[in-house]
Amino acid sequence: MAVQSVMFQGTASDAGKSWLAAAVCRILANRGQKVVPFKSQNMALNSFITDKGDEMGRAQVFQAEAARVKPDVRMNPILLKPSTDKDSQVIVMGKVLEDMDAVSYYHFKRKLIPQIMAAYNTLATENDVVVLEGAGSPAEINLNENDIVNMGMAKMADAPVILVADIDKGGVFASIYGTIKLMSAADQQRIKGIIINKFRGDKSLLEPGNKMIEELTGIPVIGVLPMSDIDIDEEDSVSLSRKPRRKDIQKDLDVAVIDLNKISNFTDIHSLKIQPDVSVRYVLTASELGTPDLLILPGSKNTNEDLAALRKNGLADAIMRAHRDGSRVVGICGGYQILGRMLHDPTGIESPIKEQEGLGLLDTETTFNEEKTTTQAVAKRNNYILKGYEIHMGTTKLGPNATPFSTIKETNGQSENREDGAINNDGTVIGTYLHGIFDNPYWTRHLLNRIRAAKGMAPLVDTTVSISNYKDQQYEKLAQLFAQNVDMEKFDQILQDSTK
Repeated sequence: MAVQSVMFQGTASDAGKSWLAAAVCRILANRGQKVVPFKSQNMALNSFITDKGDEMGRAQVFQAEAARVKPDVRMNPILLKPSTDKDSQVIVMGKVLEDMDAVSYYHFKRKLIPQIMAAYNTLATENDVVVLEGAGSPAEINLNENDIVNMGMAKMADAPVILVADIDKGGVFASIYGTIKLMSAADQQRIKGIIINKFRGDKSLLEPGNKMIEELTGIPVIGVLPMSDIDIDEEDSVSLSRKPRRKDIQKDLDVAVIDLNKISNFTDIHSLKIQPDVSVRYVLTASELGTPDLLILPGSKNTNEDLAALRKNGLADAIMRAHRDGSRVVGICGGYQILGRMLHDPTGIESPIKEQEGLGLLDTETTFNEEKTTTQAVAKRNNYILKGYEIHMGTTKLGPNATPFSTIKETNGQSENREDGAINNDGTVIGTYLHGIFDNPYWTRHLLNRIRAAKGMAPLVDTTVSISNYKDQQYEKLAQLFAQNVDMEKFDQILQDSTK
């Protein structure tokens, strides 16, 4: 059977194209079709490790989950992980190629087209439908000559495009019109529909504008999706600006997450958000921190620079004070490294900072090295089995006042027996390299109940929350939202006309 395809592009970043691609993946999977997501190039600090040890963007991971298929690095052959404002780590087919500045990568990236198309074509051969996603905006006219992710990819895949516009930011009709009219005539013809996303209010008030934009562009508005409270992983740290900064006073436990400058894999916190007794807030300044019940230092793409920033903005002292006053602390990956006594980077792998003192809450020392650890892992902590994944550059050694947090028993499907992480003598500070640590519901509830006991609260029982079941419910809600607010006859026609 010939493959069908459709591509979602946005008038800007965070317009919602990742979510709408996930919605379509679930709708088609529910119809019994074999559907997969695809994004040729992702730029994000949120990443995932497949069962083969390949690194890929998390957007295609949750889209794969929505499609009920296993994440595969072919779904995201190129991942860019920014390390500074000008430089990124370039990951091709799940493995680090090298670090490049923006200008060098701009001139280099077309050399990656054969690998992009090999990944796309094999997925297309194996499936009924490929749902593609663009990046940023297709109207970035200064970059279009070498584009491999928006209209450049749509041409290579010969895929029809649906343009997604975020009305919540304002100026939606100007952004739609400007985006379309900055394209070539051939690219404009590839756009088969417009979806307005994140609408609040009475849709009838939007109708005159929809008709005018259709007349001006010749492209139909096929849907208006309302703002929703659906809870799905975010791809980009842009979304952190919408995260709560204050505690929900109706919840028993206050969890504060330090919003690092180079925060990565903040999706690690998702499982805590769905706990019935937990309020999660994100902290930018020392004055916001206070004494939370649990303080989390998340992953970082540049641990040394984030540690230096914590000292500069006063958060380092605030974290130390919070721990002295009774906060428990968990550090994940880069956050774990920051909690140690020393960080060594003799060859400048992460930054020009060759050596600096950590916060000293754990008796550990980390030395950065060029080899990047990328594994899916299964660990054991006391009687708990912990599943997660590792993405880090650096080796951490424990001193006499720290003990291993867990023992890794399996990596990428192979038996292993090595130590992970550290815990201090009184058990109030934990560090681990395992991303997804809170996705392990029994251990997470054990930790939260220990915190409850320390506050004189009774433990919660029978409240274990499965993150996979929770996510599946959210994908169903997202699919329903799409189907109820998009003209599905027009959408299906676009898909049918794409048949190759």
